[in-house]
Amino acid sequence: MAKTKFGGTCLFICAGLLIGLIIKLFVFEFLTVSGRSMLPTIQDGDKIFINKLAYGIVKPYSNSLLVQWSQPQRDDLVIYLYDNKIVVKRCVAVAGDLLEYSEDRVYTLRTGGKEISLTENQHYNLKNSSSVPEGYILAVGDNYEESIDSRTYGFVSVHNILGKVICK
Repeated sequence: MAKTKFGGTCLFICAGLLIGLIIKLFVFEFLTVSGRSMLPTIQDGDKIFINKLAYGIVKPYSNSLLVQWSQPQRDDLVIYLYDNKIVVKRCVAVAGDLLEYSEDRVYTLRTGGKEISLTENQHYNLKNSSSVPEGYILAVGDNYEESIDSRTYGFVSVHNILGKVICK
């Protein structure tokens, strides 16, 4: 009788661990934000709750999706890998959105009713793109002055987006 109780308990614990692992790999995750790129929306050290199924099924331990059923929308807070780190940024423009650049010495980018400041290098990186290419988004940190984002490294493939922030 004792062995049966022990076997049932072990099976219950193993099943719980397996379900927990599946949830963490494919469904939800809590992350701690490190950095100031999303100020004032998200503070350094804030915990954020990620829905990994918002856009599709994430391929575990990679920077891509196995299956995709949705695309990010403007103003979504998304996570993706950049330089082997998970980053959180705001989707400010989606495929087909027009990008307008200032012509004066104060470099800015206008899209979707937002005006986003640019450095001279960021302006030259983006100025040849009049719209966001198909299959990509423009992802920018809310703290324009301190964020390293699409303005620096270019558009983000929607296939590389690992989830959506649903609360902090």
